[in-house]
Amino acid sequence: MKSTMTSSMKEILKTAEGDWFKGKLTRHDHFEALARIDDVLNRVPKEFAVQDRRRFMTSCFGHFMSMHRKLKFSGGVIHQLLLWVLDHDEPTDEMLFLLGIHVVRFSKVEFSLITGLRFGFVPDTSMYIVVENGIHERYFPAHDEVSLDDLRVVLTQREFEKAYDAVKLCLICMLNWITMGVDERLKIPVWQFWLVEGLNAFDAFPLGAHVYRHSIFSFKHALP
Repeated sequence: MKSTMTSSMKEILKTAEGDWFKGKLTRHDHFEALARIDDVLNRVPKEFAVQDRRRFMTSCFGHFMSMHRKLKFSGGVIHQLLLWVLDHDEPTDEMLFLLGIHVVRFSKVEFSLITGLRFGFVPDTSMYIVVENGIHERYFPAHDEVSLDDLRVVLTQREFEKAYDAVKLCLICMLNWITMGVDERLKIPVWQFWLVEGLNAFDAFPLGAHVYRHSIFSFKHALP
């Protein structure tokens, strides 16, 4: 009975077994950056080191610092999992997987429970601009566009000028480098620099919805 049910479910796999292929990694884990965040906060000037660390730990990403630092990411495991995605029409922003005889779901509910990030309506960010005398102007004065590699250089080499500058830069790093796993050559959207100038606004922004939208898009387009 179980074998018959599994066979019938295989008939609605998004990618038929005969069409399975080797995967190509387009996203990366950067869990080692958690230690880098620690290092950055440790070299904040003494006059605001305590308040900077406290503010980061109480931010929307603070709980990530409690993660196990030796987690290993396997692109092969993720690819094998994606091969067991079931073809379904609705809802379009979630995925169903066949694991043995069980059908399991990955949706914003599971993503929220795992990450602890906020969900809600994502506003239009196209009007967000660089803030005068903000971290973009002060740390990247010669850059119209800032890459994650540019950010890494500042985090590891620059002295921080004001309280919470390190926090703001680390939050942008966490958003792009760890939760989204994007390539370090990609440019950081300007709206993130605008948003992080108000730390409470950054914490209140539905970053869970933003990250999930990009994650589910990547997962769904990893297969033909």
